[in-house]
Amino acid sequence: MGGNLTLLTDQMMASLAIAIVSGIIAVKLSQKIKVPDTVLFILIGVVVGPALLGVVNLQQFRAGAQFILTFGAAYILYDGGREIHLKVLNQVKISVALLATLGVIISALVTRYFSQLFLHLDFLSALLLGTVIASTDPSVLVPLFKKMSISPKLKQTIISESAFNDAAAAIMTFALMGIIGGGSFSLAQGVFELVKTAAGGIAVGALVGYLSLLLVSEHTLGFLDGHNAEIALAAVAGAYFIAGDLGFSGFMAVFTVGIIHGNGSLFKLSIDGDAQAEHVSFKDILVRILRIMIFIILGTQVNFGVLFESGWGVLLVVLLFIFVARPLTVLSTVLWDRKARWKAREVLYLMWTRETGVIPAALAGTLISERMPRAEVISAVTFTAIFLTLILQATSAQFVARLLHLEERKDGCGDAGIHRSN
Repeated sequence: MGGNLTLLTDQMMASLAIAIVSGIIAVKLSQKIKVPDTVLFILIGVVVGPALLGVVNLQQFRAGAQFILTFGAAYILYDGGREIHLKVLNQVKISVALLATLGVIISALVTRYFSQLFLHLDFLSALLLGTVIASTDPSVLVPLFKKMSISPKLKQTIISESAFNDAAAAIMTFALMGIIGGGSFSLAQGVFELVKTAAGGIAVGALVGYLSLLLVSEHTLGFLDGHNAEIALAAVAGAYFIAGDLGFSGFMAVFTVGIIHGNGSLFKLSIDGDAQAEHVSFKDILVRILRIMIFIILGTQVNFGVLFESGWGVLLVVLLFIFVARPLTVLSTVLWDRKARWKAREVLYLMWTRETGVIPAALAGTLISERMPRAEVISAVTFTAIFLTLILQATSAQFVARLLHLEERKDGCGDAGIHRSN
């Protein structure tokens, strides 16, 4: 028994080394060929995984892979929450709220219809597929828009939506997994659970976020100041565990922790500059490693037999997801927000900006780990959605902004919606 455990541990260490080194090479290569690094991470997973070389097979490490997927998704959501400016968000709160709630539902339902039509999935499996890929990706969008000069309003809407809808999609996905596992479906109960888990997650996240920020601040009670990175890590893990243990959303909790930590000045809590710089440096490196691991895991889990068997159906579902579901989602939500005064070209840009990424990858990996019905089909669609949206949309984001005359002068306030002051 001990020998087998040692062998498995050695294999896990080797897999981690291969994944991280190849992932960093992919980061450097992506900068040269101007292709999103996440695309290369997935391709690496395909190459080193069971489909080709077979040197990385994380399916035999179910607990380890599940931990990477869950913690990775949680910490990346925390990072997305830190990018939210509450003052700017207040201007577009209705649009963001609708996009992240009603928008996720509309996207999931439209995708569900196409999945039943072209992939012949049952209702709940098709709806599960729709919820898994319904969210956009802060780990792609945040660094992308740091390099672009568009209005803070548009930036904050896109980034806030990506963070909020990740949490909403994760809640809906896990609720559906429970329904499928239990074999019953109740719309009223589903809505109640969604509201309860979201509200409870926000409450837990607000409490943990404030207390952890207080402890590392320059306040008289901040006796852990200088250890921002470590306490943030503990806050993410702790908030996720506490929320889950109480039956609430761990993902919503960690996202709320991120919002609190990213807006400390609003709570009159100042942070030592050197400690904050160390935290940001640590956070960026950890997020990079987690993104590498999540996408490589997704690549290793792609079942090409299923993908090729349903190839045209998968491709049709994803293309309709991009060109039908997303526009319907935007038109059905942001136009209700009169206060935001959206211009036609801004609405068009919102329609085009819906890169799929980390959270759908993590959720798809979770379905595989939990051996949910039709999980391999859902994983194949998720793989295709991530690949196509990154190739089509992430690479063209700046070009489309220029085409729609949305870019602002770099010496203006274009970066105000992203810059972190604390």
